[in-house]
Amino acid sequence: MQLRFERALLPDGIASRVLIEMGVDGRISRVLRGAAAGSGAFLPGLAVPGMPNLHSHAFQRAMAGSAEVRAVTAGSFWGWRDVMYRFVERLTPADVAAISAFVYLEMLEAGYTSVAEFHYLHHAPGGARYADPAALSVAVRDGAAATGMRHLLLPTLYQQGNFDGQSLSEAQRRFEHGTEQFLAFATRLAAGDDALRRTGVALHSLRAVPPVALALVAAEAARPGRDWPIHIHVAEQAREVADCLAAHGQRPLEMLLDSGRLGPRWCLVHATHVNAAELAGIAASGAVVGLCPTTEGNLGDGRFPLDEYLAQGGSYGIGSDSHVSIDPREELRLAEYNVRMWRERRVLSASAATPHVGAAMWHDAVAGGGRACGYAEAGLTAGAPADIVLVDTDQAAFAGVPTEALIDAWIFAPRPAPVSSVWVGGERLVEGGRHRQRDVVEAAYRTSLLRLQAAGVQ
Repeated sequence: MQLRFERALLPDGIASRVLIEMGVDGRISRVLRGAAAGSGAFLPGLAVPGMPNLHSHAFQRAMAGSAEVRAVTAGSFWGWRDVMYRFVERLTPADVAAISAFVYLEMLEAGYTSVAEFHYLHHAPGGARYADPAALSVAVRDGAAATGMRHLLLPTLYQQGNFDGQSLSEAQRRFEHGTEQFLAFATRLAAGDDALRRTGVALHSLRAVPPVALALVAAEAARPGRDWPIHIHVAEQAREVADCLAAHGQRPLEMLLDSGRLGPRWCLVHATHVNAAELAGIAASGAVVGLCPTTEGNLGDGRFPLDEYLAQGGSYGIGSDSHVSIDPREELRLAEYNVRMWRERRVLSASAATPHVGAAMWHDAVAGGGRACGYAEAGLTAGAPADIVLVDTDQAAFAGVPTEALIDAWIFAPRPAPVSSVWVGGERLVEGGRHRQRDVVEAAYRTSLLRLQAAGVQ
């Protein structure tokens, strides 16, 4: 299939009259600039590579906005976590499938085309096993299949309640796996991989996974022919860093760096409370930092020194995490604005080579997010997934904006409903700003949420 775009964001900037040819394998086979009229269906607007969402807890979409009461949240991440545990208690596989489909549909309509699902909800309430132990993982994948979302499933290891080996609470029993059991579980899920579905592994955190288990899972993930992406929450809150120091005499990122295991297949989610030596170590390792600024802001986690990290040559991507926002532009904008307010300077995520901050950040987050999701290539380039987002730049709000500043305007001066079409693997899933399965997916979500509300879950 061939599509000819009025403009497209290529690795070296925005080009005009761009022909993109897609193969039957769902990948881009050729990109041609200055394509002549008549070659491929012409589409006005600006094509950009689809954004990978490198960190999602799909079920949390259904509780977004439900923990904004000071008496409930106690003003910290830890109070929010208590609300989340109460919410998750009664979720069934059917609920998880409906919620996952809805949040993935929202992602696609916003310009995300792939997602890394950090999935730690494994069992029935109280820790009882379902007849099919993979029932909740299958439910998440069913949600992706219902929408066409490219999906990296990250079954998550969760074994203890704190760094000191504390037993899991009753609310955490739904997350628990033994190490060997977990590896067998992940191997079974990986057997179902295909062009749009991949499997990796996640280690919930150093708080929840002891060092011996972490080492074993990391080694198994790196076995020849397996090469699974590895994701981990790390240094999200100041208390986490303090508890790790008390238990191990090291900071969480210091422990990971000293293990010698970090590399390009790793994604370090949040990494908020990081020092200069750790920043340099992460950048040198080739690991990707997973920034989730809207969730980090919502939880009061802190701010990541993105400017310092980029100066070290570090890679990053973005995730919507708890889904208080599902908009890649808002994640990028907040990541940049956090640093601007901190440094009292502007345009800190651009460079001399890529001076327009919007294009620079979109490019960097696509590259880093793609690597975290296990792609060998990312962007509008031959060999990359044919995941394309078309921005409607014919809106009056874009009038007069120079071509080179279109992405800056799209991200930093947001326009209403600008995503008109989205392709994943060369298949058009969103047209006219609306996902083709919205009515069906939305109805199932409403039914599930009304049932949960009646059960007193929310």
